[in-house]
Amino acid sequence: MGVILRNLQKQVPLRRARLRKDVETLRHILGIQKFDLGIVCVDNHRIQQINNIYRKKNVPTDVLSFPFYEDLRPGKMPLPLHRDEQNLGDIFLGVEYVMRQCQEESLDLHGTLTAVTAHGICHLLGYRHETEEEWTEMLQRENYILSEYNRLTGRSLEPLMKRCSQDR
Repeated sequence: MGVILRNLQKQVPLRRARLRKDVETLRHILGIQKFDLGIVCVDNHRIQQINNIYRKKNVPTDVLSFPFYEDLRPGKMPLPLHRDEQNLGDIFLGVEYVMRQCQEESLDLHGTLTAVTAHGICHLLGYRHETEEEWTEMLQRENYILSEYNRLTGRSLEPLMKRCSQDR
């Protein structure tokens, strides 16, 4: 199973090979290598359109996730019955939006995209942050994922949820 990574934006230079490698590391940490995963990198205009259609929020954002298993409970793995069900879903990364955040906060773009992708994968795995309890549970999961990622890669990423808590 694999990762399909498409870059549909031209505003921000993107090293897809690095992002793909980082996503593969995240998949290894979570034990989800047998599942397909789609990642689509888009600009502010496109992520705003998608956000408006699906969430009724007419603003750009950093990440939108569309899970294949919509009723998955956090911490539970999908149990596909057929090969065509070995799909976690799709993640849209608002690369232009993320780049602006990075410029404002002096963050590394590719590291931030990895952290944002980890957040998106958590959503595909049933995690939400609509209540304080869900928020805490998802933050704990992201902390675990990124601490393992840091241990394996020598990097020092942390969840962006800490900085974005008012944005639930």
